[in-house]
Amino acid sequence: MELAYYSDYAVRLVNTEEPARNKDALTSVDAVRELFGANQQAARRTTEADVTRFRSVRGRLRAVFEAADDGDETLAVDLLNSLLLEFPVSPQISGHDVRDDDGRPDWHMHLADHPSNATAGYAAIAAMGLAFHLTSHGVDRLGLCEASPCRNAYLDTSTNRSRRYCSDRCATRANVAAYRARKRAEADRTGLNAESAQPSTSVTDR
Repeated sequence: MELAYYSDYAVRLVNTEEPARNKDALTSVDAVRELFGANQQAARRTTEADVTRFRSVRGRLRAVFEAADDGDETLAVDLLNSLLLEFPVSPQISGHDVRDDDGRPDWHMHLADHPSNATAGYAAIAAMGLAFHLTSHGVDRLGLCEASPCRNAYLDTSTNRSRRYCSDRCATRANVAAYRARKRAEADRTGLNAESAQPSTSVTDR
């Protein structure tokens, strides 16, 4: 498994909240467990206390994306480093998948966490994954959706660093909104031009 894969953990957690819409999907143990995906062993460690702890880590991860989106690279790195220090991991070589008919393992790097609770485990791999993405691709590859009021986090993997939205749905919605705004502006200009073209009437004193 590529270490960059773990950066998706950060995105999934950050996007459980939509601040502008006052929505929060992280309200139960089951919601927390869903974030682990196929990692069911880690998910089983989740308790009610992790719901609050996950929300705290979520806020700190969103702050990293916000700093990156604002172009403040130093702040983004500092915030991420603080998470890495608080939630450390140990890289290990893993070979749980079989590579060929001879039964030889498919060796790859794996992040082994040693958490005291489910939040610590999730935060460790999310922060490390995000760190690998940041150092491999650049701080400007961490973004927040420009389709207001969305502001979901995303990782830009485009070849020309052109991504601005978290999904095709938001991109379409933003393009439609921009098109309608241009049409309104054109209509306003047409109306003003038509009004200015009208002949003026004058009243002469008698």
